[in-house]
Amino acid sequence: MGEVHEYDPSFTVIHGVYTAMFNNYVRTELGFESDLVYEILTGLYQTWDYGKNQNQYVNVAETLRGAMTKNRYLKVFVGNGYYDLATPYFATEYTFNHLGLDTELQQNISMGHYEAGHMMYMHKPSIVQLKQDLDDFIEAAIPPQ
Repeated sequence: MGEVHEYDPSFTVIHGVYTAMFNNYVRTELGFESDLVYEILTGLYQTWDYGKNQNQYVNVAETLRGAMTKNRYLKVFVGNGYYDLATPYFATEYTFNHLGLDTELQQNISMGHYEAGHMMYMHKPSIVQLKQDLDDFIEAAIPPQ
């Protein structure tokens, strides 16, 4: 078995289209200007420095718990794809259920569940629901005037 994957059909089929669409969106819709080329999953991820988390899973739950405790207005939205093998939704739910947050802070967490995988925005019904869930999340997070 090699150190890196050489071919993943689920990724290869969308790689070029996704890169082109992202570049078009940020440059046309958002007006972002740069001479740099946007690339998906360059060799950078192979040399990523995980610091103190070398040779173990990265767990930022305690950092999030601390941030939510210090900033009681912090709201968190988590989108979960049922078929996500990179960040399984049961692991996400377990993590959030075991944060040890005060009861009043637990209401600051919102979760959406989608009939998709890791890139839920690639599945039309899921992106429609994700957009609605994010709209609702943002509206609920804005304090009344």
